[in-house]
Amino acid sequence: MDVAVFSAKPYDKRFLDAANAADAGRHRLTYFEARLSRATAVLAGGAGAACLFVNDQADEAVLDEFARAGLRLLALRSAGFNNVDLAAARRLGLAVARVPAYSPDAVAEHTVAMILSLNRSIHRAYARVREGNFALDGLLGFDMKGRVVGVVGTGRIGAAVAKIMLGFGCRVLAHDPFPSPDCSAMGVPYVALGELLAASDIVTLHCPLTPQSRHLIDAEAIRRMKRGAMLVNTGRGALVDTRAVVEGLKSGAIGHLGLDVYEEEGDLFFQDLSGQVIQDDVFARLLTFPNVLVTGHQAFFTAEALTAIAETTIGNITAFEETGKALHEVSVEKLA
Repeated sequence: MDVAVFSAKPYDKRFLDAANAADAGRHRLTYFEARLSRATAVLAGGAGAACLFVNDQADEAVLDEFARAGLRLLALRSAGFNNVDLAAARRLGLAVARVPAYSPDAVAEHTVAMILSLNRSIHRAYARVREGNFALDGLLGFDMKGRVVGVVGTGRIGAAVAKIMLGFGCRVLAHDPFPSPDCSAMGVPYVALGELLAASDIVTLHCPLTPQSRHLIDAEAIRRMKRGAMLVNTGRGALVDTRAVVEGLKSGAIGHLGLDVYEEEGDLFFQDLSGQVIQDDVFARLLTFPNVLVTGHQAFFTAEALTAIAETTIGNITAFEETGKALHEVSVEKLA
């Protein structure tokens, strides 16, 4: 099958080509560095499938363009699918497939790395030492043992985070409408979101982005949090109302903030903007806080995860070509 791969970086090509070669090289992959949008949808002309990443936008207009061009499959290189208009895809007869799980440990470990870095101010200490400043003022942290960690969303990633934090001797609370048997087996209690926010020293987000979870952490949620708590988001950017979080940082309501995702990251992440002025004033304001650590959506970025993503993506495409149904399809009906 001819496949148009959008938002393609050199590492995408490396791992997708390897997965395709292992499948006898049966697919013809054409790589485009451009993000998918209404302006770039035409690049997929002649392809049977489009391969998308998290910041590609497959809205109704894009899907209309795809359908007119004869494209039949959207193969997502991600677990999330909030960037696809599933209702329009169904109406147009376009299949949508995703990678439901690749390496939950990769994201979980990055989450914990952010927690530890924020707690012990590793990012600030690194910068100081490089300038010859070995003073410890302003770097005071706390023992993780005995702290309360609230895990919001206990799929495979959230459950992995809970297991690691239990290993540190933390008390873990969880919130999820669908409790994880793994978390329950570890003795993690499930509580209402308000109770979790009020009790937790650290709140970490691992839930999918849906209309119901958009801005889950807003001004009201921040008011309910333990004052000075740490907030970490390695899920989806729009789970957090960034403007409300900025106010929370200014007031001291939020003591530390770790973000691997950002609700307006599409114009920022996965590219080198070091020679430019950041035009996003809210994001620029975040970077002025010493107790904020931002990484550019790299929590998933391990060799193991990229291998799994590529293999599952190629597997979805091959299955669709052979049977008309991808291995991991997602639809409006499955969301109901």
